[in-house]
Amino acid sequence: MRTLNFRMVAALFVLGVLALAAIVSTEVRAQAPAVDPVATQILKQMTDYLSGLQKFSVHTQNTLEDELDSGHRVDFDVSANVIISRPNKLYAERQGDLIDQIFSYDGKTLTLYNPSDKVYATEPAPGKIEEMLDFARESLGLTVPVADLVYSNAFPLLMQEVTLAVVVGKAVIGGVKCDHLLFSRPGVDFQVWVADGGKPLPYKYVVTDTGTPMRLSITTVISDWNIKPSVADTRFTFVPPLGVTQIVFMPL
Repeated sequence: MRTLNFRMVAALFVLGVLALAAIVSTEVRAQAPAVDPVATQILKQMTDYLSGLQKFSVHTQNTLEDELDSGHRVDFDVSANVIISRPNKLYAERQGDLIDQIFSYDGKTLTLYNPSDKVYATEPAPGKIEEMLDFARESLGLTVPVADLVYSNAFPLLMQEVTLAVVVGKAVIGGVKCDHLLFSRPGVDFQVWVADGGKPLPYKYVVTDTGTPMRLSITTVISDWNIKPSVADTRFTFVPPLGVTQIVFMPL
């Protein structure tokens, strides 16, 4: 049976957080505390609000920087539509330069379907979303779209080893007024734009690899938030279309 290796491509689109340290001037760094409690409070409000949502759907647009052997920079784009239903359902569609996938999880199995190649792989999975995300990453090498928005313990995970937290200022993303935050940890900077008001939803992330000379970034713009989507449970169960072939995940 053929094997399916989505590992490298999926890993490119981890929805993370971070920022370009160069955006914040030396003067701002000197004036602000290394870890501004206002920045961490806004981040915690965001993660607490997300963890309290029982259902939501969202659209993401990801841009991945890469460097060719010639030294020239190029961008690769991927869009995703995601539906979450706690505690045990997830559906995601991803399309772009490097990827064409549908990810389904119904609380019992997770399935990755590649419509362009007409192949799919299915694996038994744990019964809760967070456990499934860990299983997918650790056992199959898969990163699910918007995984960072799902974990109930996202705040301590995001704050691990953070040495810099700054409120950069206000910005408007997709017509929504946001607080622009910058965080830095060894090897990674991340920026996040969080809606200002009673619904502190994230509307943009930028994650930068500061551990390499190239300092490549992934930018994710988040839109079309629906915190009360109407969706049937059958949406999360994969039914193979006619003419597709089942294969197996490539083992780690």
